[in-house]
Amino acid sequence: MPKITTLFWDIGGVILTNGWDRESRKDAAATFHLDWEEFQDRHDLSFPAFDSGLITLNEYLDRTLFYRARSFSREEFTAFMFAQSKEYPETRAILDKVTSKQKYFIGAINNEPLELNQYRIEAFHLRRNFLVFFSSCYVRSRKPEETIYRIALEVTQRPPEQCLFIDDRPLNLESPRKLGMNTIHHQSPEQLCLELGTYEVEV
Repeated sequence: MPKITTLFWDIGGVILTNGWDRESRKDAAATFHLDWEEFQDRHDLSFPAFDSGLITLNEYLDRTLFYRARSFSREEFTAFMFAQSKEYPETRAILDKVTSKQKYFIGAINNEPLELNQYRIEAFHLRRNFLVFFSSCYVRSRKPEETIYRIALEVTQRPPEQCLFIDDRPLNLESPRKLGMNTIHHQSPEQLCLELGTYEVEV
């Protein structure tokens, strides 16, 4: 087995909760008394561009909500969006331990809109772990497409067989495997520790 020198981690669903997933949007619809179907339809049409950094948060909100008068402000809704982000402390502890070894190049490969990504990096001090962020909003490509993983390999100049990518969604592991990267389907902190051990990654 090749020696692992590089670890790429997903963020939402692994280190943190997902930033703006279906459950968060349902909570928002209930909290702000939105028509769920209408909001979801407008979200589905707007989110790929938002996630890829092609439109701003304000443009996303204009398309999904503020195309008509509302009883709440843009600032109130944005604060609600950001407040949905929480840390998974057990998984973060594993990441901190791996980081403390100072043996691995550690980067993130994640799908996230720009403003939410920046907020999460700052609020959860993600730079203490990650040397680089291959985020969809920066590279204009989203998982599960191959391009985002190829960019990560090309920019870091790491051989794919020395790389290990961790994600909670099986579909997101298919493209990196085709490129020759090793993968772990994250399901729990205990399972993650065991599988890191099979790759001889020190925790």
